[in-house]
Amino acid sequence: MALGFVRPARPSDAPEIARIQLTTWRSAYRRMFPAHVLAALSADALTEGWTEAITAPPSGRHRVLIAVEQGESAEHVVGFAAAGPADEQALAPEEPPLPDTVAAVTDLLVEPRWGRRGHGSRLLAAAVDLWREDQFRYAVAWVYDTDTVMRKFLESAGWEPDGAGRALDVEDMLVPQLRLHVALAP
Repeated sequence: MALGFVRPARPSDAPEIARIQLTTWRSAYRRMFPAHVLAALSADALTEGWTEAITAPPSGRHRVLIAVEQGESAEHVVGFAAAGPADEQALAPEEPPLPDTVAAVTDLLVEPRWGRRGHGSRLLAAAVDLWREDQFRYAVAWVYDTDTVMRKFLESAGWEPDGAGRALDVEDMLVPQLRLHVALAP
């Protein structure tokens, strides 16, 4: 029987986080982004970025969590979440800064082969607990318009579109996103 749990990421988890990010993006976003853009992603560069996010976060309210599936003979890192106070990355174009009571999800990914086992829900629940502890009252997350899986997942947890939208410029191709939000009632 396999068990799943969430814990804070450690520096030694950074290569697995990078691997999950590469695997998931190359699978889930292969029709959204040009193939050469996904192929150019570097595991080493991602690992370096995740190591820094784990060891030197911008504040104590920035966190990286990992989901672990524990089998009878081994543990597998199967997903991760990263979040912190809403900053300029959380804003729609020309939007004023969000209040410091708003948390922003920067990443929430579960490797596709480990999906539908509750790992995403555990990651989100752990993040919400930490947000409440850190006195956040709301949270926001950007989702790609065509990422119906992530949108349905967040909506099933009570998140709703807040009316904000933007488009990322990827090699002169605009990739639309919409922002979801949720109140973090105790």
